[in-house]
Amino acid sequence: MIEHLNIQEFIKQSAKIPVIDVRTPAEFEHAHIPGAYNIPIFTNDERAQVGTAYKKQGKEQAVELGLKLVGSKLYDFVRQAKKIAKDKQLLVHCWRGGMRSASMAWLFQTAGLYVKTLEGGYKAYRRNVKSFFAQKFNLIVLGGMTGSGKTEILEQMEQMGEQIIDLEKIARHKGSAFGALGQEKQTSTEQFENNLFEVYKDLSLNKPVWIEDESQAIGYVRVPEELYVQIRNSPVIKLNIPKKERIKFLLEEYGRFEPEQLKISVLKIKKRLGGLKTQQALEAIETGDLETVVDISLDYYDKAYNYGISKREAAQVFEIELSEINARFNSEKIIEFYKALSIKDLKNNFVESS
Repeated sequence: MIEHLNIQEFIKQSAKIPVIDVRTPAEFEHAHIPGAYNIPIFTNDERAQVGTAYKKQGKEQAVELGLKLVGSKLYDFVRQAKKIAKDKQLLVHCWRGGMRSASMAWLFQTAGLYVKTLEGGYKAYRRNVKSFFAQKFNLIVLGGMTGSGKTEILEQMEQMGEQIIDLEKIARHKGSAFGALGQEKQTSTEQFENNLFEVYKDLSLNKPVWIEDESQAIGYVRVPEELYVQIRNSPVIKLNIPKKERIKFLLEEYGRFEPEQLKISVLKIKKRLGGLKTQQALEAIETGDLETVVDISLDYYDKAYNYGISKREAAQVFEIELSEINARFNSEKIIEFYKALSIKDLKNNFVESS
């Protein structure tokens, strides 16, 4: 008999047992459980045909059509499943935990595999993701103007044993108009949330989690509303680093890209820069004067960041002066600075990092 797991047990067992998603390629491509394999029982077109038959002719006719469509593919399904299975074990799910997962689980079990399915299917997984981000987290927000090296500091902090969430890495975007340069194609917002959950679920809720001060939109994806509200209401440690140091850092980061790529990025913020500043930036790209391009761009981004930070509760913003961008040195200074702050100052019952 096939065992049906609730979402918590399914997630727990998925750490050791491979997950098979039997939804269509289109459903899987839009968003899926991270690490899952796709063995679609129907192609995108076949799924549409079965759905139409169900609406127009009823369940019995739809089932018959489904059997006709998949009959010739059963051997291939089993062959794929056996390659993926670990110790002959598999977890299987579809959209709602209905006929697709039940049928495929029966097939795999008949072929000698040990199969468990997810109660409620992928839909239950998504409800769990949404409810997870509604929990209260002990967030410490790492703030500071563009080019402060916050991502590198987070990476260094992680190596030092701190809990971090790198939103930009998970989003495959660095947030600004230049943020897509050198990055992989972004996923859907739904997949971004799934990937974020995959990282977040293993962190301790009793210890601080360092996270960068981001806008809700990071490129084309959006931070879950429940989490974003917490980011906006959590204590911020704001890095104050001289503009000349930030310009130098951004030149190293973006100076390697082609002039046309930089022009496209500048044009994305044309309305914000204004016609004159935009033209000056484009001309500077033509002449290779990238320092001027960065300087002009920072005028806009610094104003935008200062406006955003001004909307926070002043008592929740703690500023630290840093003279240069050095991830290791700055990480140590920031952690020392954080530990020197009292629990009362932070206005949250945070457990200090060990």
